[in-house]
Order: sequence, then C-alpha cells, then structure tokens
Amino acid sequence: MSAEARLKALEIILPKLPPAAGNYVPGTLHNGVLYLSGQGPLLADGSFARGTVGIDVTIEEAHGHARRTGLVLLSAARLILGSLDRVERVLSVFGMVNAAPGFGDHPKVINGCSDLFVEVFGENGRHARAAVGMGSLPLNIPVEITAILAVKP
Repeated sequence: MSAEARLKALEIILPKLPPAAGNYVPGTLHNGVLYLSGQGPLLADGSFARGTVGIDVTIEEAHGHARRTGLVLLSAARLILGSLDRVERVLSVFGMVNAAPGFGDHPKVINGCSDLFVEVFGENGRHARAAVGMGSLPLNIPVEITAILAVKP
C-alpha cells in the first residue's frame, strides 16, 4: 500500500506546515535525498506544545508530541515532493528532547515519531536514529525532530 493510501486508511490528516521561524526552508532535496529541517509539536489550534519533559511534560505526553512533530515532518515532505509516495525510505531521524536534568528516557519519547513513520511507510519507515536530551529548545518546545529521507525520482 502506498504512503498516501496508508494515511487515508489510518485517517491521518497532516497539519498545515507552520511558517519558518528564521532564514531557512522546510527541507532541501539534493541528489535523491530530502533533508528536513527541525520541526516541533504543532497542536490542533496552530500553536506549539511547550514544556520540559520530566518536569511539566510526562513521557506519555512527550511521546504524543513526538508523533505530532512527525506529522509536521510528513507535511513538509509532502509540500516539497508533491506526494509522500515519492519517499523510498526514511534513512535517519534525529530527535531532541527538552529534558529535565537526569532524565534518561529520550528513546521512549522519540518513539512517537519513529512509530508514526513505520505506520505510514511500513518497513521502509524503519530508520537509523539518535534521541538526545537538550537543556532547552526553541520556544520551550518539548521535542524537536529532523529527518533524512531517500526519494524516488
């Protein structure tokens, strides 16, 4: 089943991509590889989730925020490629967690995005990954994630 068909079957609606908060683009396509800029958890009302995981955001909430961030990344990929069916494979995900000192469950948080990519792309959604903690993130968002995708011509 194609990625676009999976989205429909799973009743997943991608959010509208938020405007860039600086002098950058949502992604760069070069030699068959799409490099997606870091995105955060966009809420249904168009605002971003905020908070520090382990203080005012639980692991479960942060997992959901990572999934929402994955939806924004998919939205960026669709905008650039025209269709997610052009994605050949998710190569890599880099997940950053705005974490309290001593927090150690970064992988559990970023699984929210990784699980989404496998839902949408099947085995081609499995990827290399880093899940790391940060002392802070822009706008005090709880997660920021980037991704690198292989693209069909």
